[in-house]
Amino acid sequence: MKKIIAVLLTVAMIFGVVAVGASAEEQNVDLKFAVASDLHYVCPEETLEENIPYEDVFWHANRRAELQNEAGFIIDEFLRQCAEDDDCEFVLIPGDLVNDGRVVVQQHIDVAEKLAKFEDETGKPVYVINGNHDCANNEGDFTLDDFKQMYYRFGWEEAIAVDDDTNSYVVDLNDKYRLIALDSCHKTASTEDGMDTERVMWVCDQAKQAKEDGKYPILMMHHNLLDHLPIQRLISRNFIIKWHYSTAELFADSGIKLVFSGHEHCSDATVYTSALGNKIYDFANTSLIMYPLQYRMFTMTEEEITYESKTIDSIDIDALTSTVDGYTPEQIALMKEGMNDVYAYQFFKAGIQYRLGRDLKLEKMGLDEDAFYYDLVASVVNELNDSLEMPIYGEGGIQERAAEFGLEIPDSDYENLWDLVTDLVSFHYAGGEYYDLYSTEVTILLRSVALLLRTEFSVIGDKTLFLIAESFLEDMGIDSASEEIMKLAISVFGEVSAAEYALVALASPILYSFAYDDDGVHDNDGVIEGYGTSTVVGNIQNVSDNIERIINKVIFYLTQAMDILLKVLL
Repeated sequence: MKKIIAVLLTVAMIFGVVAVGASAEEQNVDLKFAVASDLHYVCPEETLEENIPYEDVFWHANRRAELQNEAGFIIDEFLRQCAEDDDCEFVLIPGDLVNDGRVVVQQHIDVAEKLAKFEDETGKPVYVINGNHDCANNEGDFTLDDFKQMYYRFGWEEAIAVDDDTNSYVVDLNDKYRLIALDSCHKTASTEDGMDTERVMWVCDQAKQAKEDGKYPILMMHHNLLDHLPIQRLISRNFIIKWHYSTAELFADSGIKLVFSGHEHCSDATVYTSALGNKIYDFANTSLIMYPLQYRMFTMTEEEITYESKTIDSIDIDALTSTVDGYTPEQIALMKEGMNDVYAYQFFKAGIQYRLGRDLKLEKMGLDEDAFYYDLVASVVNELNDSLEMPIYGEGGIQERAAEFGLEIPDSDYENLWDLVTDLVSFHYAGGEYYDLYSTEVTILLRSVALLLRTEFSVIGDKTLFLIAESFLEDMGIDSASEEIMKLAISVFGEVSAAEYALVALASPILYSFAYDDDGVHDNDGVIEGYGTSTVVGNIQNVSDNIERIINKVIFYLTQAMDILLKVLL
């Protein structure tokens, strides 16, 4: 048996050397392009409207935290940067070009004019695909055919293949790379994906055809292919396609390595390894008009793919204020101080707090009033809303109260939990989340909620709390997140009791998912292997790494689960 394995590895190494040698000859072939998603263009208002009465500066922020009145000027600056970058060859936009495209045609007209002007002046192509905000086949809506006609020159005009049932198309980017633009949207529903067997197999067929033609296939779609949150299927289930792992398996083995998506509005890169050892990367992109006003630049060779994030740090403020009336001197000053890291950041925090404050209501959470844990969760949610407003430090603050229950709240610059929570959310959207399991931020967050639970549950036993947590997880469909929940609980409390497991089960679906990204792929700036590096040896190593990772996860979970069960039973 050992001799057989040795022979196989030797043959694999020979193939690997041949592959590397062949690709080395073409090292100088580069491809550089920009990817920006979810432009969400809105025709600007004549005068700013108040949306958040209690805000002193950002009263015009909205629950989507998007700079809608500024959108057109942000898009203009993005296109200007792409035009001035001589190495940028083309632009990809994975959907949601406009915000209300189903009913406001003028939004499409404005964006199409901007893109056409860019192409005419630079000669650089723009390739788009529709998102859920762009079109639908409901009666009276701007339809899929309308979208294709409006943006025909931005992909379909050069298409070498199209899918007659959707807006999907295929176009050659150069003599080595081929783009598959996949219409992943449901034809009528507002946010969910429309993926089915036919669309999946169409992509696989096109990818295989690309390989037969000597091309490397790249995929662009609006919905996410892979998870960009630890429990995305729960809290953002309409943002990731159905059967995403099995689909990723098929796409990876058909030769696709790069996927560009949007929809979730986060800057996140993650990887999936198929059973055959093929890797596929899904680069989810932020909304261009939402903090951090970000897009990515990709540079590709046979050996490596390099990517870096770019931000919109300034816009034509004079043009903005001459178009939209009502900006205050303080708002304008913040734009001049920093369009992205000052103005957009603070606008974002105000909008997210407004949105979460509305969503943290029992009627919004869809809980069954007949469920045996309803009263318990209702009490927690109500107390949580009060705690978010409470100062963390000072007399009567969370830190002082927590000490009475044996919980130490670390010192920080955060004023209240809203300040902390909106910061965690901002880092999720901006990518590169660094709040690991031992960070001050996660510790403050969980121990603050622990204080809430210990005051609320002082008369409830651990076994009851454990059953509540298990029931909650099962009903909400997050059994696959057990490892993440366990890791988080252990990091904050050390040895985990059932009560603390219940705490994390309740808190993490709402908050923790935005805090920490440990998938091993840098979100904003990094280097991954190029299309020309795939070898049999490499795939064998990928499979080995995958098996080791799975075994470690199983051992970790079983060890901690047994520990908790013993504590509960004994």
